[in-house]
Amino acid sequence: MKRSNIIYSRYKQKRNIREIIDKRMGIFIILLTLIFSIVFFRLYYIQILKKDFYIKKAEALGEIVIEGDSAPRGRIYDRNHNLIVDNKAVKTIYYKKPNNITSKEEIKLAYLLGDMIVVDFSSLHKTNLKEFWLVNNFELGKKKITDKEWQLLKERKLNNNDIEKLKIERITDEELSVYKDIDKEAAFIYYLMNKGYSYDEKIIKNESVSDYEYAIVSENLNKLKGFGTKFDWDRVFLYKDTFKTILGKVSNESQGLPLELKNYYLAKGYKLNDRVGISYLEYQYEDILKGIKPKYKLLSDNNYELISEGKRGNDIVLTIDIKLQQEIEKILEEEVKRTKSEPNTEYYNRSFVVITNPKTGEILAMAGKQVLEVNGKLKIYDYTPGIITSPVTAGSIVKGASIMVGYDTGVIEIGSVLKDECIKIKSTPTKCSWKTMGNINDLRALSQSSNVYQFKIGIMVGKGKYSYNKPLSIDPNAFNIYRNMYQQFGLGIRTGIDLPGESMGYRGSSVQSGHLLDFTIGQYDTYTPIQISQYISTIANKGYRMKPYLLKEVYSSVSGDFSELIFQNNPKVLNKLNVENKYIDRVRTGLRGVMGALGYGYMGNAPTPSGKTGTSQSFIDTDNDGVVDTETNTKNFVGYAPSDDPIMSIAVISPDISSKISGSYISGVNKRIGSRVSNKFFEIYK
Repeated sequence: MKRSNIIYSRYKQKRNIREIIDKRMGIFIILLTLIFSIVFFRLYYIQILKKDFYIKKAEALGEIVIEGDSAPRGRIYDRNHNLIVDNKAVKTIYYKKPNNITSKEEIKLAYLLGDMIVVDFSSLHKTNLKEFWLVNNFELGKKKITDKEWQLLKERKLNNNDIEKLKIERITDEELSVYKDIDKEAAFIYYLMNKGYSYDEKIIKNESVSDYEYAIVSENLNKLKGFGTKFDWDRVFLYKDTFKTILGKVSNESQGLPLELKNYYLAKGYKLNDRVGISYLEYQYEDILKGIKPKYKLLSDNNYELISEGKRGNDIVLTIDIKLQQEIEKILEEEVKRTKSEPNTEYYNRSFVVITNPKTGEILAMAGKQVLEVNGKLKIYDYTPGIITSPVTAGSIVKGASIMVGYDTGVIEIGSVLKDECIKIKSTPTKCSWKTMGNINDLRALSQSSNVYQFKIGIMVGKGKYSYNKPLSIDPNAFNIYRNMYQQFGLGIRTGIDLPGESMGYRGSSVQSGHLLDFTIGQYDTYTPIQISQYISTIANKGYRMKPYLLKEVYSSVSGDFSELIFQNNPKVLNKLNVENKYIDRVRTGLRGVMGALGYGYMGNAPTPSGKTGTSQSFIDTDNDGVVDTETNTKNFVGYAPSDDPIMSIAVISPDISSKISGSYISGVNKRIGSRVSNKFFEIYK
């Protein structure tokens, strides 16, 4: 009984194991079938249902997409839609390497093309000529490598580049002496043909291509394998040199990305040979002006297939009135040249003018002209960038902001009377106004440009106690109080003008009491002409500081008729003077009075003008040894008109107009410039 039970039990165990195995095998078969089904259906989906999609995707991974030539840039117009900068067609001869062409064939083509066109080969490098020699003398080139060096190449201790370098080094001047100008021209053409990627179009000539050269190359393209002719573009300035510096430059095709801007443009997705804006407005608005290049697919036969069309860049409209700009530049050129012929002007060489709409911040015209003696003759150069980069000592023109410190801190009130008398601080020179005026109020202090009135305000702001020829101690925080007020007018901070490279000017670090007095009359920190322009515009605009700007509008180039506005630049208030309006009105009244006194005639026939003149002490390095050695006078003028409802503000800056050691004569150039420019403005804007 026991034995039969044991046998039965073993039988049952074996049967259970078999059932478990069978069950697991079934599950495995089902899973395997499911996996194969998934694989099968996936392959069916990819190879049958989505066959075309994946074929195209595979082709796309292997294809090379090439951008065409740089597309023409957008046009630049003035505020009245006068075209200032356009693109002109440029005849271009280029080369695109065909498949399977040999170096020998390319050299023959280079000689053939050299017979048809004139190419300037002055920039041909000696190394390029040696490379040309190697192609023409392949066997002789091989003999320049020793057996030992060939063995080192086999042993991979030298590479092919090392061998080629050795060949180049061992080509002698005597071997190169056989090459005449015709050969050097061909060598340079050959170099241009092989520069860069093989599938790129290589520019052989695109400057001064004559009609004959263009025609003969076009007629012989069947003989000139790989060469082609086309029309490229270049910038053309319809008003010649007017405002040209600020309009900026574009790199040429051979230059591509300039070294100093290479990383900036590469980070934005540009290629090394792209043509880009490299200065001022062309650089500032590169993203707007750049065109969209056509795209091509490189085919197996080295030809192209168009993928997408190119498009000219969008057009921009500036705030500048180009006709007014022309007149101002003409006036400046005449006046700086005339001034240089006057006495006591040996250190004078430039003047600036900025005209702004004070209500909007629009720059209507801005110009700087420099006069230098070259070979015994006076020559005029454009110096307009100095408006944003060249700080000057402002002088008395800042007294509108300086007296505002007195009002704001409560040390004076409207109508306050102070005595104009010479100030003497121990161990310092006497400080006076241009004349002793006695007791004067705030309005007379502005109209007569009293220095002493401002000095006494500064002493009170600095919590000082003045006694004649005694030491003067002031609170250093007074410098911060003045700077904070000046900055509200735009002095000592960036104005925000839409040009690269704006300077903030110079900020003094001394806190001596004498320097504070200098600060109150614009004789310490320095400011750029554009900051000075923003300062007077803020007063003209009743305390609202506007951001100056040159870009007015952007239009799509597709329509080309100003019908599709993309962007309009709206006036931007940067800040409002943090003072009571009655003080702003008081300063405006004072500046109105200036034009019947020291400022008489500075704005010609402008209706009811307001303004402020200024003469400052400046210091220059006359022998370029890094040491300031000569004291000069700088003359400045700021104004606006009409006084009650201004449509323009003007700043005229003439640094180093006279020398302190060469005589007392000071040229009236600012008065002449201010008068002529104002008359011209109101002649145009009646």
